[in-house]
Amino acid sequence: MASFVEGVRAGDRAVIGKAVTLVESTRPDDEEAAQELLAALLPYSGDAQRIGITGVPGVGKSTFIESFGGMLTRAGHSVAVLAVDPSSGISGGSILGDKTRMQTLAVDPNAFIRPSPAAGNLGGVAKATRESMIVLEAAGYDVVLVETVGVGQSEAVVASMVDFFLVLMLPGAGDELQGIKRGILEHADLIAVNKADGTTIAKAREAARDYMAAVRLLHPTNPDWVPPVLMCSGQTGDGLDELWSEIERHRDMMTASGALEARRADQQVAWMWAMVDDGLRERLRNDDAAAAKLDALTAKVRAGTVTAAAAAAQTLLAANE
Repeated sequence: MASFVEGVRAGDRAVIGKAVTLVESTRPDDEEAAQELLAALLPYSGDAQRIGITGVPGVGKSTFIESFGGMLTRAGHSVAVLAVDPSSGISGGSILGDKTRMQTLAVDPNAFIRPSPAAGNLGGVAKATRESMIVLEAAGYDVVLVETVGVGQSEAVVASMVDFFLVLMLPGAGDELQGIKRGILEHADLIAVNKADGTTIAKAREAARDYMAAVRLLHPTNPDWVPPVLMCSGQTGDGLDELWSEIERHRDMMTASGALEARRADQQVAWMWAMVDDGLRERLRNDDAAAAKLDALTAKVRAGTVTAAAAAAQTLLAANE
């Protein structure tokens, strides 16, 4: 374990990859080792900018991240990307193609890209994403980007683990995505209309004006911060400097007011309760008697002879027995 920690701290990419694999493993013996590793790395984490990036399908998240990440590494930053890919509901598998889509950033010596399967988790965020951030921060990466599979499940999951939540929008998307837009705008720290280049610039300006008006109707996550609305292009790199300046301004403001420290403390508590929920479910599944009772209750709920609420109450009683 000591050599493992030393390898991560030294920035050994092979060891970092193995450490993230260990953290993602669901084997009981691996989980125990992972917690030991994380406890050793925790004092060296916490200094990075944690940025969540989401957006509607087709908004160009991967192209944006490659361009944005490259700009940051050229400016002297070290960037880690946790790209969460959708998992099949049938086979459970994932393509994990983000490295293919970020070919330049994937070979950048100051960048590290780790695709992970969503595995059915809400918000398209892998269960071990929070813990993977600790590994990458301890390895010296000062900007951690968390790319999600998209929107529409639970954006709060993403927002609850990062310092800054960036929402990418399409110009001229129309009103068919309005329900999705409302859900993500309420968590946004910044809205960027991507693909603002070529013939779409006029539509991008119109979309930016609409989002500026929408932001005024919503309650910001922090009363001292009104989410800016910018235009950018992951293809050309236009607007990325201004976007990064706003992220830095947000961090300075949050640090000075103590809001960043409070936000991270709240996230730690939320993380603890999420682990408690997962642990209780796992315990129920692994307890033969409780599992048998759960199977019987599931059959009754499916048959309509017991309500879901009553079955849930009986399941909780079984967990306490």
